[in-house]
Amino acid sequence: MSPMRDHDTAPRRPGRRLTTRETAELLGVKPETVYAYVSRGLLSSRREPGGRSSTFEAGEVEALARRNRREAAGSPGSGGDLSVRTRITLIEGDRYFFRGVDAVELASRHSYEEVAEWLWTGVLTPGVTFAAPEDSVKVARRAVDALSEHASPVDRLRVAAVAMAAEDPLRFDLSEEAVLNTARVLIPTLVAALPPARPGHQDDGPLAHRLWGRLTGRPADEASLRVLDTALALLADHDLAASTLAVRVAASARAHAYAAVSAGLGVLEGPLHGAASGLAHRMLLDVLDQGTAVPVIAEELRAGRRVPGLGHRLYTGEDPRARVLFGLLEQVPRAEPALLAARDVVATTARHTPLHANVDLALAVFTASCGMPATAGETIFAVARTAGWIAHALEEYGERPLRMRPSGHYVGPRPPQPLPE
Repeated sequence: MSPMRDHDTAPRRPGRRLTTRETAELLGVKPETVYAYVSRGLLSSRREPGGRSSTFEAGEVEALARRNRREAAGSPGSGGDLSVRTRITLIEGDRYFFRGVDAVELASRHSYEEVAEWLWTGVLTPGVTFAAPEDSVKVARRAVDALSEHASPVDRLRVAAVAMAAEDPLRFDLSEEAVLNTARVLIPTLVAALPPARPGHQDDGPLAHRLWGRLTGRPADEASLRVLDTALALLADHDLAASTLAVRVAASARAHAYAAVSAGLGVLEGPLHGAASGLAHRMLLDVLDQGTAVPVIAEELRAGRRVPGLGHRLYTGEDPRARVLFGLLEQVPRAEPALLAARDVVATTARHTPLHANVDLALAVFTASCGMPATAGETIFAVARTAGWIAHALEEYGERPLRMRPSGHYVGPRPPQPLPE
């Protein structure tokens, strides 16, 4: 991929049209991205009589190149191109959509793997499942088994991704086909690399079935498996969350898919992102132990902490993901105590602050009622969101490289300063 050069914007002969290759070189993108610009209405193309490929008007291409450079540089103090054009997820009016389709309806009717394929390709593939090759699983498990027993699930997932990358000589092939092949192997291998919660767990069937045996030693039932599969599908993407932005920055620098996913996992481990469901899980256990949410909420607020599992900056009403999961959890008999505890938390807090339940609270009800550890919600989140990270990495590979390079607003002492003694 050729970088943009100063002389690329020199005046061209009037009326001369550019080939696809020339246009791609001028814009610093892949040829296929040129056609993506056409489909988005950013460029117009014309096929010459007797010609096999499209041509482009030089002035229009040069104007787009200038615009791209302005966006990359940003205005003073703007922080660069922090508004990212995307065709993956839209959040609007307390609903969210995957490629224009209501994400709640999609997740309610299709498996996680089918939703992942839709995010990646825009094509629904009924019955698709992801298989982990034995060689990949061996590599990942060997690396994960070397970790301390105190390692978190996200630690294990990140190490598994790095180990897989080290063994993949094709990891730097960033073509769409290669990245999709990587994704279809990476996700099931991440699941298979996690230690089973009970001996003899079978690694077959849909991904949710395989993940269940990594989260709890209890036998699976259809209602609980449906909750898990739907949760994975609902959490597959959520626009530019912090971890997804990290993935896009990595992809902008042309990091391979494993490295991009590792960047997302690193951010996910923060207590304000993927770990939030674990905090809600522990809170629910306290409510169940105390028999009421009142003293538990009082202690959270007394310690200066936010009540976990409540409110979401992108939704004024109830998180649509939570609404779906709560509805499914009502069909799981053993979830009733945790559901009542969650409702008690919402009602107790609503006396002072009108906050709605979010997906972290719904995940906590699920994990607490199925005998899972507090970290299970974070594991579910990480596995699910890997699909969205791959979708965003793919989209970013089609954009101009290194476009997300904000300029720092320096506020330190003005130079020149004397050398320190």
